[in-house]
Amino acid sequence: MIHYILASASPRRKELLEQAGLNFEIIPACGEERIRYTKPEEVVMDLSRQKAEEIANARVNQEDPEVIIGADTVVAFADQILGKPKDREDAYRMLSMLQGNRHQVYTGVTLILRSKEQTRVHSFYEETEVIMQSMSQEELQWYIGTNEPFDKAGGYGIQGKCAVFIRGIHGSYDNVVGLPVARIYQEMHKLGIAFCRNS
Repeated sequence: MIHYILASASPRRKELLEQAGLNFEIIPACGEERIRYTKPEEVVMDLSRQKAEEIANARVNQEDPEVIIGADTVVAFADQILGKPKDREDAYRMLSMLQGNRHQVYTGVTLILRSKEQTRVHSFYEETEVIMQSMSQEELQWYIGTNEPFDKAGGYGIQGKCAVFIRGIHGSYDNVVGLPVARIYQEMHKLGIAFCRNS
């Protein structure tokens, strides 16, 4: 029986994996992230690998087969990566750029497969385009005032109050929320890993 570990404390990622029916344990990575690349897709894959490897390195004496899932999400606009806003001004800056425009959301995922015989590391990313409608100053200030932007890449949550400002998406919705579960399922299938579902 394979033991699955999600290396993230994100309630959104937890909910997405639960909806997919995966049995898993949460062991959040808490080390300092080191950004070593500039392209968004490279950044998220590298950060997801750092998170998964942190947990793997802390479990070197485990003998049972396990799959560690690390993930990282960024929003990118005009080649600029937007992380989580530092304060209200930063949230306003990000949302002002995104409103009325198209932007990309990238989630990198790393799967570390471990057994007595071997360790395999597999990283990939998913990209989704999001179209946000134009917002008035009153709408911008209202949304920032909800405090929803402050723990989310790009300063918004598509599954929250900002949903009313999303005109459309091209690609995976779950990817924008924070974890492309369909892609994870497909990648595990390619690697010959059973996606253990709840009954």
